[in-house]
Amino acid sequence: MAASKSHAMAESIADPGRLPVASLGGVGPALADALARLGLHRVQDLWFHLPLRYEDRTHLMPLEDLRPGMRVQVAGVVEAVEKAYRYRPQLKVMIGNGAMHTLLLRFFHFNRAQAEQLRAGLRLLCYGEVRQGAGGLEMVHPQYQRLDENAQVVLEERLSPVYPTTEGLGQKRLGGVIAKALQLLPDEAELELIPLSLCAQHGLTSLREALLYVHRPPPDARVDQLTQGRHPAQQRLAFEELLTQHMSLKRLRAAVRERRAPVLGGSGDLRQRWLESLPFRLTGAQQRVSREVTADMAQPRPMLRLVQGDVGSGKTAVACSASLSAVEAGYQVALMAPTELLAEQHLRNFRHWLEPLNIPVEWLAGKQQGKARQLAMRRVAEGAPVVIGTHALMQEGVEFARLGLVIVDEQHRFGVQQRLALRDKGLEGELVPHQLVLTATPIPRTLAMSAYADLDMSAIDELPPGRTPVQTIAVSNARRMDVIERIHAACVEGRQAYWVCTLIEESEQLRAQAAEAAHAELTHALADCRVGLIHGRMKPKEKLAVMDAFKAGELAVLVATTVIEVGVDVPNASLMVIENSERLGLAQLHQLRGRVGRGALASNCVLLYQPPLGQLARERLQVMRETNDGFRIAEKDLELRGPGEVLGTRQTGQLSFRMADLARDAHLLPAVQHVGEQMLAQHAERAGRLIERWIGGAARYAHA
Repeated sequence: MAASKSHAMAESIADPGRLPVASLGGVGPALADALARLGLHRVQDLWFHLPLRYEDRTHLMPLEDLRPGMRVQVAGVVEAVEKAYRYRPQLKVMIGNGAMHTLLLRFFHFNRAQAEQLRAGLRLLCYGEVRQGAGGLEMVHPQYQRLDENAQVVLEERLSPVYPTTEGLGQKRLGGVIAKALQLLPDEAELELIPLSLCAQHGLTSLREALLYVHRPPPDARVDQLTQGRHPAQQRLAFEELLTQHMSLKRLRAAVRERRAPVLGGSGDLRQRWLESLPFRLTGAQQRVSREVTADMAQPRPMLRLVQGDVGSGKTAVACSASLSAVEAGYQVALMAPTELLAEQHLRNFRHWLEPLNIPVEWLAGKQQGKARQLAMRRVAEGAPVVIGTHALMQEGVEFARLGLVIVDEQHRFGVQQRLALRDKGLEGELVPHQLVLTATPIPRTLAMSAYADLDMSAIDELPPGRTPVQTIAVSNARRMDVIERIHAACVEGRQAYWVCTLIEESEQLRAQAAEAAHAELTHALADCRVGLIHGRMKPKEKLAVMDAFKAGELAVLVATTVIEVGVDVPNASLMVIENSERLGLAQLHQLRGRVGRGALASNCVLLYQPPLGQLARERLQVMRETNDGFRIAEKDLELRGPGEVLGTRQTGQLSFRMADLARDAHLLPAVQHVGEQMLAQHAERAGRLIERWIGGAARYAHA
């Protein structure tokens, strides 16, 4: 034991990157805990904790030169302070330069002491984004500091990096810890893990210089290049990050392929009886994908297949077909969905289809308590053939008798490690279950090659007959009352509408109307129609009651946050209004639009936007008006926004990006794949260290 400890110490001294963050001066237990929440456990984690963006505090921008959209530093004297109350309190502070040029500072979160400190005559130094307000230019919640009356403004010497952080850990403190870690950066030869011959072959520049540059850009750094992530230093780091992800997924796939899985082949009688009971025929695309899945499951090695299909293309039927193959072979099926709303929808579909075949469908979700939960867990342990639920399926204490197939819906909402945790529930000696992953987010080829290198892919590229294309229009918020009148006319005819808000609470800062405010407004404007409200902060029971009332036609309008984005099916709903549509990405807009057009009624989607529209928002809304094709939208989404949001938020083990952007950096992928193959084949130990360096605690999933 002592020998292994001294070996670890010697290794840390030889490689300072492996030292714990607590070894840095000034990092006590509380700070170490805050850093751990960001996944920063060792010194090298701090080296690769890269800035999200940069702030230019190297000069002051005169008030007369301000334009909307600028992020700048300004100085001025407080001319007036006013407290106002619209929906909630706000503090308005007007600053000026003594020459008739002014700027409004607007605060929604403030305390009494702050309000009393900001008084007329005080000099302020402020940094923030300039916006066009109703009465002129303004900054919402700027960073500010008070200046002594005649004191000289001290400007920064270089661009200020802004890091991803966590509650209770400010930029200044985090930047200070990263600066201490950078002092321990070893020399180039020691730091570099990609063999020098491969670096030379692909023109890779110094990793050490790249790290120092992105953490401490010099005063003459090109802000436009850094903002776009196109600076050579950023491109060097993007290459390494893409390489790491590519190798980790290749390792994951190879490791899973080495395992054995149960052969789930049978006569197909059960599946045939189900197909004959359906009131519709599977489309050609559904039949083709079902055949691919059935062929995979009949092999003794684990299936790893991603089925992507547009909103409403019938992925659930493909999942049910696969489930019946597993059940017929005497194995259990677990289907996991990211939200209770979506899991409940699957539960209703599966029970409707399978109970007539005498196949019970078990439900297991986080909200189950007491006896109901114990009973469900016992039935699962005793071999319930089909189990549907949320991430509760992966919790400790949930035991399966013979798990043969794991189905994960909307994979990008889960991390790789969550998928593996559920798979591990089915370990039976050397056997692991087959995995089927579903997504309604069509994935562009570039993204699939990199982000899903561990999965085979199938596409359901055909919609069932009877689906009506949705007509989409974009309308300025100035014409809001016209839209409300249109909803009223539709509801009087017996149709139903969604009104989707993008925030739960009112926020002037984002100029987004809250669900509560919209609900109150529509209830008043549509006095003869019942208006419901659903958002993520409601209890699951409340959400379900509202959703059921809407499905039953008891509510004419459902005001909702984006919780209804995935999997809600109300054929009578034929009108969708999306507020502040300019704030959402294309994939999310397309998902929301897919909630209508599910019946025979002609359906419409209204994209309400807050002018003035930026170039990016204008392009997005134009694409939505032009096409209903999910793959075309996914390609455009990747081009406009990059992969971070196309795949969902970053989670440990999910391997999404800190520096790389697949749309921007697609030109690096051929070299990434070449270097990856060489390293995995000839430099396995270095490949492992590289994966550990970038993915940290999630690296163990690369050996799954």
